Amino acid sequence: MNLKKFTYIIVAAFLTPFLGCKKDLNTSPTNSVESSVIYANTANIETVLNGTWAYMHETFFTYANPGYSTILRMSDAMGDDVAIIQNKYGYADSYNFTHASNTSRLSAIWTILYKVIDNCNNIITKIDAASGSDADKARIKAQALALRANSYLNLVTYYQFNYQVNPLAKGVPLYTEPTTPETEPRAKSSLEDIYKLIVSDLTQAAQSLPVYKRPNTTKYKINIDVVHGLLARTYLNMGKWDLAAQEALEAKKNYSYMTAGEYANGFNDLKNSEWIWGQGQQADQSNASYSFHYLDVTTDIAYYYSFMADPNFLKLFDATDIRAKLFLWDGLPGREGYLRYQKFKFRPDETGDIVMMRSAEMTLIAAESYARNGNLSSAVTTLNELLSARQASLFVLGSKSKEEVIAAILIERRKELWGEGFSLSDILRTQSAVVRLPALGADGQPLKVTVITPDGKTKEVFAKQHTTLKFSDKDKPNFVPNSPYYLLPLPQAELDNNPNINN
Repeated sequence: MNLKKFTYIIVAAFLTPFLGCKKDLNTSPTNSVESSVIYANTANIETVLNGTWAYMHETFFTYANPGYSTILRMSDAMGDDVAIIQNKYGYADSYNFTHASNTSRLSAIWTILYKVIDNCNNIITKIDAASGSDADKARIKAQALALRANSYLNLVTYYQFNYQVNPLAKGVPLYTEPTTPETEPRAKSSLEDIYKLIVSDLTQAAQSLPVYKRPNTTKYKINIDVVHGLLARTYLNMGKWDLAAQEALEAKKNYSYMTAGEYANGFNDLKNSEWIWGQGQQADQSNASYSFHYLDVTTDIAYYYSFMADPNFLKLFDATDIRAKLFLWDGLPGREGYLRYQKFKFRPDETGDIVMMRSAEMTLIAAESYARNGNLSSAVTTLNELLSARQASLFVLGSKSKEEVIAAILIERRKELWGEGFSLSDILRTQSAVVRLPALGADGQPLKVTVITPDGKTKEVFAKQHTTLKFSDKDKPNFVPNSPYYLLPLPQAELDNNPNINN
């Protein structure tokens, strides 16, 4: 972490009660406030936590880097199923695996995650001495522990190969105490040590949050269900299948599957019955909504509409599947032949809530964990629970092998979680390769499709497909498992200002 130049922050930058501001999430600077005042009581500290969350989601580095959503968009752009429109602003460099040159994105991701960690470290280490009820202290500390764990989980996901490849591999620097300009920059810690901290943080958080009753309108707040979900993701990464399934089932039990109508509403509403965790948006607090300019390929207010679907992705769906009804071959001028996947839509006021965790993901974690543990019957039963909700054909186990069941579940992850930020993380987790194939018809020739033009006429055009089918540099190999090109490079500022980073 670049402690000397830009990564160190004063937590007071997120404190707002002294300004008389009533909004729960606000990042107005008040650097003049003394640290002893900030951490004097639980009310102030909770505002620090709320401001940290707001910073995480609402801080722009560039328009292509709108807070935490940058990580989610990058992950999907680097995967199999999003065919980026190359001449659109935003994520073409991630799609092409040339993002090492995008210094603003590398800086944004690193800075967001480590600033959140540093704020959480301040809360965790100082709240015990603050005034306030023991219940409030326990809850706020637990939420800070979980948020710190989420940042470290992102860091170990994208900056090193999966834990199961080599737990002793060096990941990222580990900080558990507040930093100051005099703090000595750390060397990278092992994945083993970082995962120990993640599990410890989440386990400790889980002890304090069961009594917390979160309002349905404040799903940005971390409750016990979010903690179970983060533990499920963590144990899935680590290959601890029993624990992953157990935590996933706990996380999802209070969140029913959405209806077909809700699935088509645009994935923009925090109150959706499936959403466990997310960031709410409103007209005067909507920076995170900017992500919809890339994801929304339907409404007129979406400016970039660059996240089109790979035509091969459509082939994965049954005709009866409610998700299959979201596809449309684009007939608009300049877009003819692109495949829209109309999952994400702006609300009329140009906002959209950001989904971070859903019960469907937890179902798929449980199903995959059962399958990898050899319990194929439970795996299929769990998978079919979701398929039934999506009105898709049920999976028949029959004589299918463990590998076939796992493959079916991983395909279902791609279908269900498209656009939510899991593509590259799943490729790294499963030690698989990016797969981008040409779009071909039954005759083996480039696929032709029929589109409807704005004047209502039909027209046959070639389907637009992946434009990057292998690494663009002729000296790079084609897409392979565990390619170093899948990992995020460290930002240059970290390399320049942390002499211990490569120790």
